Amino acid sequence: MSVFAGYSRYYDLLYRDKDYAGEARYVHDLVRKHAPAARSLVEIGCGTGAHAAELASLGYDVVGVDMSEGMLAAAEARKGALPLAQAERIRFAAGDARSVRLGQRFGGAISLFHVMSYQTSNEDLAAAFATAGEHLDRDGVFIFDCWYGPAVLTERPTVALKQRSDETIQVTRVADPVMHPEQNLVDVNYTVTIRDLLTGKVEVLRETHRMRYLFTPEVAMMLGAAGMTLIDAREWMTDRPPGFHSWSACFVARLS
Repeated sequence: MSVFAGYSRYYDLLYRDKDYAGEARYVHDLVRKHAPAARSLVEIGCGTGAHAAELASLGYDVVGVDMSEGMLAAAEARKGALPLAQAERIRFAAGDARSVRLGQRFGGAISLFHVMSYQTSNEDLAAAFATAGEHLDRDGVFIFDCWYGPAVLTERPTVALKQRSDETIQVTRVADPVMHPEQNLVDVNYTVTIRDLLTGKVEVLRETHRMRYLFTPEVAMMLGAAGMTLIDAREWMTDRPPGFHSWSACFVARLS
């Protein structure tokens, strides 16, 4: 079962302050730099479709893939509320990052918001990289972000609380991380409390998200095994090289 199955309903509320438009422009700039002819994108792990909507507004045809039925339902609802010209550029499909094959190639494959860090074994990561490579045009690029190992080990994950509310519910999420340094993994144990503001009813969900933090040399090696070459590495949302305080890193690869 998808780790997002329990609270996909509340995902957009929890992340309503996320700068999806700014992130889409950042990806757009990377695509223009490394694959200027690209006009189509496949998004591996599209979630509720917020990035896809923003990228469609920038002129891309986007196919979003996700393995969570709840996320895809939310993505379709988002698409349905978009202007027709924007919505017509977007299609969603069910699929696993490790195995989906759409029978189509794109100018870019993207995987955002740490989807690749959810590929916790070498086999899973290799399979997800292979998926990206199988969907690229000859001159296409693969762009993804992930937890960056040097920063994770320097700053260490700590207990974090997030609370958001709208007119009907209040969502409180506590993240309690447990590190497994011998495996380059962190178990993020989430407790999500949803309070109905109209009835006072409370629902509590508990899920563990196992995350892998990555290092540039292993990324380059595993991309190579998937037939791709690493061509750019930077701190997510900046032009700086990733460092000890870059919790999220961004990598760009192309077919070798």
